[in-house]
Amino acid sequence: MQAKTSFIKALSAVIWKDLMTELRSKELISGMLVFSLLVIFIFNFSLEMDARTRNSVTAGVIWVTLIFAGTIGLNRSMAVEKDRGCLDGLLLAPVDRTAIYFGKSIANLIFMLIVAAIILPVYSLLYNNNVISLGLILVILLGSEGYVAVGTLLSSMAVQARTRDILLPILLFPVIIPILIAAVKASNGFLNGVPFNELMTWIYLLIAYDVIFTSVAFMVFDAIVEE
Repeated sequence: MQAKTSFIKALSAVIWKDLMTELRSKELISGMLVFSLLVIFIFNFSLEMDARTRNSVTAGVIWVTLIFAGTIGLNRSMAVEKDRGCLDGLLLAPVDRTAIYFGKSIANLIFMLIVAAIILPVYSLLYNNNVISLGLILVILLGSEGYVAVGTLLSSMAVQARTRDILLPILLFPVIIPILIAAVKASNGFLNGVPFNELMTWIYLLIAYDVIFTSVAFMVFDAIVEE
């Protein structure tokens, strides 16, 4: 019971530290948000097509925006810890290191969802197409969780390298292809009014990916940060 309480306290401390740091600096979210809005504006002015065709690419545009913005966030999240010497302090703390992993993952997930909550209304306004729905929100939650689970683990590996800004996408993008495909397919289905039961295959794939890769990250995080 005491170990469980200690784990929760450590987890909460890491999340709180990241949120308060971002609240003061506003470096991470502002960078993710500017990039996301820029991508949406570029697509808006470059995709001069009819409404039906534009609707067919909506899911792809949303997920391209979220994935690339999320990569910026993951890189900055761990780079700030490394540059300020906080990473060594976290690893030397007398707590279960998986609490550090889950704390960083949850904080990164919060940042990514904040960006998603801003870009969806902006997208709806610019494209004159209401994309906000419970089904799409569910897919974004599941897809973001799996993406952050893998991304936080790989960013903790890449942060030690000089070329970390280049290395993380090289490591991350091949691994997230299954979740990206499932997320785009499920999102496209919800946006086009496909019945929920016909999209269950993609939802199950997202859930399976989340469970498997979160479990793998949980098991190997300690060994990775030791290196």
